Amino acid sequence: MQYTIPKGVFDILPQDPDAEYSWRNSDRWQYIEMVIRNTCATYGYKEIRTPIFERTELFIRGVGEGSDIVSKEMYTFIDKGERSMTLRPEGTASLMRAFVENKLYTQPTLHKYFYIGPMFRYERPQAGRYRQHHQFGAEALGIDKPEQDVELIDLVCTLYKKLGLKNLKVMINSVGNSEARTNFKNSLKVFLEPKFDQLSEDSKIRFHKNILRILDSKDPNDQKLLEGAPSILDSLNSTDALHFETVCLLLTKLGINFTVNPRLVRGLDYYNKTVFEIASYDLGAQNSLGGGGRYDGLTETIGGPHIPSAGFGTGLERVLQAMDKQQVHFPSPPHPILFLIPMGEAAKQFCFELICSLRHQMIPCEMDLSGKKMQNGLQMANHVNAEYCMVIGDQELESQKSELKNLATRQSVEVLFSELPERIKELHPS
Repeated sequence: MQYTIPKGVFDILPQDPDAEYSWRNSDRWQYIEMVIRNTCATYGYKEIRTPIFERTELFIRGVGEGSDIVSKEMYTFIDKGERSMTLRPEGTASLMRAFVENKLYTQPTLHKYFYIGPMFRYERPQAGRYRQHHQFGAEALGIDKPEQDVELIDLVCTLYKKLGLKNLKVMINSVGNSEARTNFKNSLKVFLEPKFDQLSEDSKIRFHKNILRILDSKDPNDQKLLEGAPSILDSLNSTDALHFETVCLLLTKLGINFTVNPRLVRGLDYYNKTVFEIASYDLGAQNSLGGGGRYDGLTETIGGPHIPSAGFGTGLERVLQAMDKQQVHFPSPPHPILFLIPMGEAAKQFCFELICSLRHQMIPCEMDLSGKKMQNGLQMANHVNAEYCMVIGDQELESQKSELKNLATRQSVEVLFSELPERIKELHPS
């Protein structure tokens, strides 16, 4: 084929031709998006939709120039007005920009929002990582209490539970305030300086740009070199220590099992105080499903007032892949209740008017428009998982009735066309 899909992206299809990639089935995507929206409604989060590209400065200031996203992963281009634009690599900076630009903080209401959409990062394609991937995220603004942090952790854990995921690991940490991080960075620098030559190339760069990111390194040798490193928890002031202690206490009361991981710092520069990550044991090396934390100074960074903020993001591909690995049951996708098979031109015109009338009454139905033999129509009815079928020819048109056949039981009942909607609703109450 002359035109093929670019490297590192994928199609989401109604019928996935490759069973290995059943997570690409659009019915499954629609299902988890429905569960996400229902869960957000329960927790009081409203949707914000932002453009898929923004001014590049937003991500440099919001995400942090020292982050891997900004330094090597962004899709950036110059538009016709000679302005630098970037396809959004993550959702928080865009949501915060929308919040500040539209002065939503002036409204006397709870500021709790969520987003669902594609993100773009120029990464080396590998298992679980794609150049266009999809994220769901939730953000709560205006509250600096530990209860808000726990609500967000509880929300995402509830979502995973509703989707049927098990065997998950919740990890939490606190990165304190800017003073605590500065003190910790100095301690970590003193600890790692004698081992600098043994660090991976990425960690050597991070040593100078953002030394905290070395704690996040996936390189086994880096992790070995970190053994005995100081803990950031020892650098917290009393206020931040109490905040973190309360987070842990509330999680325990809610029955959410967690592990305190002092090396957890997340990949973005804007975090302070609570950070968390949720991983699946079934995804191999790329095992993170999602994570987040608190970022109280982010609105100021992009030109807004100081507003305490917290949130998280979770990758939809990772969630679907974990569900596949754990063989989670998905509900049956939408399918026709009734399939009509017309025999002849007059019957085809009648059937088309009939299915339009039934659809207007919210009865899902389909018909065979091919004009082929009845057997072809029956095969098509089975292929689309129709529950009932009805063959209509000249005789049925004359009598204004036909046999309504249950495709599962093979039982039939004669039904007048005028009574068809009521009979279907009796047989298929929903």
